[in-house]
Amino acid sequence: MPQAKSFSSTELTQVLTYVQTTKHSVRNRAMLLLTHWGGLRVGEVAALRICDVLDGENKVKSEIRLLPEQTKGRHPRTVFLNERLKAELQAFANEITIKDRNYAFFPTQKFPKRGFTANTLTQHFKHIYKESGISGAASHSGRRSFITNLASKGIGVRVLMSLAGHRNIGTTQAYIDVNDDMKRRAVELI
Repeated sequence: MPQAKSFSSTELTQVLTYVQTTKHSVRNRAMLLLTHWGGLRVGEVAALRICDVLDGENKVKSEIRLLPEQTKGRHPRTVFLNERLKAELQAFANEITIKDRNYAFFPTQKFPKRGFTANTLTQHFKHIYKESGISGAASHSGRRSFITNLASKGIGVRVLMSLAGHRNIGTTQAYIDVNDDMKRRAVELI
């Protein structure tokens, strides 16, 4: 099975432009950007609860602490949020009604308490990417783009491994797409 496509900034803009036309656009944008700018897996996005993302004053935290049951490998990890991603999440948080802080951060109409499952969110992302006109994109594309983009900016593989929550450096290395721009910058260092 081929790896998920990693996105250029132009392709991400194309997807976000399409998302603006969808119902629940602020929610959809926040979910997508958690994978592209935060490196979360789709299952981790689906597992987020209000209390994971918002503090007691309903402001987005700087760090999301994922519990073992929220991660693929059942290892807790901390996700660091940059200011842009915090602003996107806050925009969504300002739209929701908080009944119980243990409810899903991203509710669905059908399941407001538990929200998306990993599978339904995977299908939702697949639909968004298809309708955006991006071929080869999958639910893992955001995570792969996150790792590749940081690698292209010179972030070391050990830091990438920690941000991704990988236990093996080889797993992280497999996520990194090498492109011509990266090679051009590399040879200029000689």
